[in-house]
Amino acid sequence: MTTHKRALFTLLLASVSPYQAFTFTFAKTNAAAASSAFTHISKPESSSNANALEGAAAASCHHDDARGEGSSRTQLCAAATSMEEDAAAVMTMISKDNLSLCSDRGRHALEQLMDLGDESQVHVYGGWPEVGVEDENKVKLSEQLADLNDSYPGGLHAYLTKAKALLKESAAGTNPFDEYIASVPSGESLTYDAKDDVDGGLTFAEAEELGLRTVSNVAFVLVAGGLGERLGYSGIKLSLSTNLLSEWSYLELYAKYILAMQQQNESKVEIPLVIMTSGDTDAPTRALLKENKNFGLSDSQVQIVVQDKVPALKDGSAGLSLSKDDRWTVETKPHGHGDVHHLLKKSGLVDKWLEENRSHVIFLQDTNALVINGILATLGVSVANDFHMNSICIPRLAGEAAGAITQLEHKTDTNKNLVINVEYNQLDPLLRTQGAGDGDVADEATGYSPYPGNANNLVMELKSYHKTISGEDEGVVLEFVNPKYKDETKTTFKKATRLECMMQDFPKLLQKEMGSEAKVGFTQFERWLSFSPAKNSLESGQESVEKSGKQAAPGTLSSAESDMYLQNQRKLRSAGVDIPESDLVLHSGIYVTSGPRIILSPSFAMTQREIEEKITRGASSISTRSSLVLDGSGINVESMNLDGALVVTAAEGCKVTIRGLNVANDGWDFIDVSEEDMKSGDVPEEISIRGYTLDKKDTTEYHVTEPGEYVIGEDGKLTKL
Repeated sequence: MTTHKRALFTLLLASVSPYQAFTFTFAKTNAAAASSAFTHISKPESSSNANALEGAAAASCHHDDARGEGSSRTQLCAAATSMEEDAAAVMTMISKDNLSLCSDRGRHALEQLMDLGDESQVHVYGGWPEVGVEDENKVKLSEQLADLNDSYPGGLHAYLTKAKALLKESAAGTNPFDEYIASVPSGESLTYDAKDDVDGGLTFAEAEELGLRTVSNVAFVLVAGGLGERLGYSGIKLSLSTNLLSEWSYLELYAKYILAMQQQNESKVEIPLVIMTSGDTDAPTRALLKENKNFGLSDSQVQIVVQDKVPALKDGSAGLSLSKDDRWTVETKPHGHGDVHHLLKKSGLVDKWLEENRSHVIFLQDTNALVINGILATLGVSVANDFHMNSICIPRLAGEAAGAITQLEHKTDTNKNLVINVEYNQLDPLLRTQGAGDGDVADEATGYSPYPGNANNLVMELKSYHKTISGEDEGVVLEFVNPKYKDETKTTFKKATRLECMMQDFPKLLQKEMGSEAKVGFTQFERWLSFSPAKNSLESGQESVEKSGKQAAPGTLSSAESDMYLQNQRKLRSAGVDIPESDLVLHSGIYVTSGPRIILSPSFAMTQREIEEKITRGASSISTRSSLVLDGSGINVESMNLDGALVVTAAEGCKVTIRGLNVANDGWDFIDVSEEDMKSGDVPEEISIRGYTLDKKDTTEYHVTEPGEYVIGEDGKLTKL
C-alpha cells in the first residue's frame, strides 16, 4: 500500500469508529479532491467527523509532499486507477451509537452481513435513522438476524455465500448432471404375491421376516413440518383422520405401528419416535400428543425437534428480503425437510441411538398411511444388501411428474459416482444426452419407466449415517434454489425465493464422507400396497378426475382413505377370504371403492405371514356393502360371513376367536355433502375436504378389555372360555 493510501486508511480507522459508514472516492486530481470525496452516507449527526477526516487526510498527503516522498497526487492517481473505473469503493457499516443498541449476538449478526464485502445487504443495515428514532425496531431486526445466524451452520455469512453461488448457477442455466451418465441402480422389486419373485432376489414375505429380526434396533423419524393448507385444512396434517371407520389420525396410526412393532420382540424394547415440527406445527403437534397421551407411546420414547425457517432472498445478489409491511423484519420461508438430518445431529439423538446399539433409522412422511406396509420389507432388503441408505419406491410411468432413483456415474472421477433421486424435469434431458437419446421412455416389458419412482421414505444404516452427519457439513444436505424470474435478465424475482433442501438428497453427503464405499439402493413395491399420500384439496382432485377419469391419482384425503380400504381388501382376498371384486364409484367428484371398507390395525397383523396365520383360508366372506374393523393382536378369524358393519377390538392379553359368526345389519354408508351445505361453512373441515360423511346406521360391536380367551360364535355371543 502506498504512503498516501496508508495515510487515508489509517486516518479512516483511527478517527472514526469502525462501525460508522463512509463512501470514499480516490479522485485523480489531487489529494484535497480525494479527501473531499469522503462522504458520510447515513449519519447526518456525524458530519463533523467526516469533515475532520477530510481535513486530516489532506494534511497528511501535503505533509508527505513536504517530506519529499514524491508526488502525492501522482501516487494517489496510481492508486485510483487500480480501483473500479468509477473510482469508488464502498464501506457500509453502522454508526457506533446505533450499534450500541444491539446485543452482542445482534452486533455479530450484523457484522456477518457487512463481512460479505459487497452492497447486497445495504438495504438491511444502511440508512438507519439516528439514535432515538425506531430504536426498538433496530433491536428487533438485529435479534431476528441473530436468530437466523445461530440457526444455520456457519451463520448468515455461509448461507448467503452459498445463495450467491447457487443463484449465479441458476441464472447461467448450469446443469448439475452435465458430467454424469445415468443408469438403473441396484435394488429389490417386491410384489405382495407370495409366488411372484420379480427380480430373482428376496420375496416380499422373505424380506419382511428378515426385517422383523431387527425391529428392536430401529428408530423412527416422522417429518411433519407442514400444515394442511394444500388439502384445504387449517390444522396439522398429522391430526387428520386416515379413515372414517376407525377415525385414527395419521399420528395415531404411526404410533399403533410402532407399538405393534415393539410387541413383535420379546424384550419389548421401546422404539424411539422423533417428530420434526416447524414453527407452524410445533404447538398443535405437542397438544395432539398431550390430549391423546402420546397414543400409547411413553413420554421417554417421543422426542420433538423443531425446524427453523431460513431468510428469503429478493434478487440474484442474494439480498435479504424485507417484509413489505415492515422494513425491520426479514421475510423467512421453510428450508425443506432436508433439515431433519442437521437437527438430528444437533439434538445428539443419533449418538444416543448408537450407544443403545440401534442399527437403522426410518424416515417417514406425514400423510402416506400405506407406507407402513413396506417398512419391514425395506428394512430386510437393507440388511440383506448392506445398504447404507434404502429408498422406498413405486413403479413410475415414463414422464410422470415424480422423482426417480438413479445411478449417476461420473465421466472422469469414479469417486463422484452416486445413487440419488433425480427430479423428472432433470431426468429426461439427462437421458436424451446418452444412448439412443430417447429420454425418459417406458420399458416395453413392463410398461413402466425402468427408473423406480421415489416415494420419499428412507431407511438408513445408523453407523454410516452417524459418520456422515458428523462430517464438516453437520448434516446440512446440498441445497438448491428455484427462483421464478421476472424477466430474461434473471436478476429479480416474481416473489422471494430461498435455499431449499430435501432429505432424499442425503447421498450427496454420503458420497462426500464415504466416497465409493457409500452403498445406496432402493426397494420397490406395488403402488396399491405402499403409496397413496393425502396432499391435494378436493377441488384439485376433482380437476384431476375430470381430465383422467378413473386413471387419475387425485391425491385427496378421500382417495387416500379409499386406497386404505382397497389394500386391505387385497390382503384378505390373498388370505382366502371371499371378497367380490368391485368397481370404483364417484363420491363428491372423486372415484373411491364401493366396498367393502376394511381397516386392519397394525396390532392385528404386521406381516403377510401373520395375516395368513390369523385368517382360516376359504372359510369367510365379506359382501361389497360391508364395513369391518379388526383391532388387536389376539384376534383370529376362523370363519364368518359379514353383510353389514362389524367392529372387533381386543386389548393386550385378550385372545378372541371368531368362529361361525354371521352378521347381517344395515351397516354404514357414505353420504355426500351437498354443495349448499359445503358453502354454508357449517360442515367440519375434516368432512368438507372429503366431500362426504359416514352414516353409521347399524353396527355389531365387540370390545374385549379383560384378559382371557374368548369365542364369538354362531349365536353372535361373546363367550369367555
